[in-house]
Amino acid sequence: MSAGFSFIDWMFVAGYFIFLIWLSWKKGWRGESEEEFLLSGRKVTLPAFVATLVSTWYGGILGIGEWSYQFGISQWLILGAPFYIFSALFAVFLAGKIRMNKALTIPEAIAKQYNEKAGRISALPIFVLVSPAPYILMLGLLFQFLTGGDAPFLFYASLVALFSVLYITIGGFGAVIRTDVLQIILMFGGFILLLIFAAKEFGGFGTLIGSLPSGHLDITGGNTWQYILVWFFIALWTFVDPSFHQRAAAAKTPETARKGIFISIVFWMVFDFLTCFAGLYAFAILGPELEQPVLAYPILADQILPVGIKGLFFLSLLATIMSTLDSYLFISGQTLGRDFLLNYFPGVKPNLLTRIGILVSAILGIILIILYPSVIDLWYVIGSIFIPGLLIPVLGVYLKPFRFPARFVFYSIIGCTLVSFTWLILGTVYTPGEGYMFYGIEPFYPGLFIAIILWLVGRKMES
Repeated sequence: MSAGFSFIDWMFVAGYFIFLIWLSWKKGWRGESEEEFLLSGRKVTLPAFVATLVSTWYGGILGIGEWSYQFGISQWLILGAPFYIFSALFAVFLAGKIRMNKALTIPEAIAKQYNEKAGRISALPIFVLVSPAPYILMLGLLFQFLTGGDAPFLFYASLVALFSVLYITIGGFGAVIRTDVLQIILMFGGFILLLIFAAKEFGGFGTLIGSLPSGHLDITGGNTWQYILVWFFIALWTFVDPSFHQRAAAAKTPETARKGIFISIVFWMVFDFLTCFAGLYAFAILGPELEQPVLAYPILADQILPVGIKGLFFLSLLATIMSTLDSYLFISGQTLGRDFLLNYFPGVKPNLLTRIGILVSAILGIILIILYPSVIDLWYVIGSIFIPGLLIPVLGVYLKPFRFPARFVFYSIIGCTLVSFTWLILGTVYTPGEGYMFYGIEPFYPGLFIAIILWLVGRKMES
């Protein structure tokens, strides 16, 4: 299966990639301090803050399409509401404190609050937590669909990942900010156009709702409440996500960070409306037998959009995915290079190690999509394994009630991660029909339970 792309459509795509390179090359390597390279000098204004946060936090667009095509409006409950709630809590309790903290990264903040060992070891799970693997996977599938080539999606994924490595290593965080401003415009414009043409093709929202099966209008999507609840816990990702921390730290003022997050939540709600109804139209127009639900949006666009408009919509998909890919590549490379490798190569410039880390991150992402070739699975597996051990130590940096002795931080990060990982492997091996559950329990919960026990014991010993 391939898209019916015209020369004009391909020109839009080619122009987009050329423009990304130009935006990055504009700044290049000139006069970059570490703070300038990592946080754009801590002077990001409110419009730029909103643009980069909105576009970065919504990169899993094909995964969203897969969900809304298969499970309908439950997208709002499972993939929307938890992240609105925890983003708002992040704005209230953490954003201002992060902006006032002198640390440039989460591992550096952990090291200053607890000790160097805890900070250094935290860099490894954070490095994987922000792996660009889901976004490399989506780009690979998208370009395989566009070209109709016989080459495996890994070939296309590798090419786009290496392209991202190129332009990010040239411009640093400033390049990410500049490209995200362009990408948020493409995101919203593309999906508004898709809905207009879908309504023209099939009928308005009333006609659409009347044609859908009851399961697509069920807020749970037919999923168990334990499964839904684990997604609320996975949304705690917000508290430990380095992209949130990076943008809060880069904001011009603490108020810019707080206000920017609340404005971003409104943008996410609007975009969730656009993507959810696009998925519902995909189900109504394409039927329930789509072989690859992850390609619901591209296939719908290919079927109903005219020449030129089709190219613009595919640009919106590219922009949505690449806004997160470039940010996560940058942050994971920074975490591995500056926060981990620098301890072992102190004579090497941190920015050079960050650039090396970006390349390593791209390679790891390709390995992960070989192991878990599903966007939803990648989110679930990475979140379930790495969030439980990081959550309390990171919150403890900024919120006094969550602080506990430094030695317990090390045990939490390593021990809880191993517990969740072991639980997931046991579920995969012994109960394959139940997803990743073992004894009917999702792997997130044992890791979080051990983290809470360590926190309580640590607090007791400290008092």
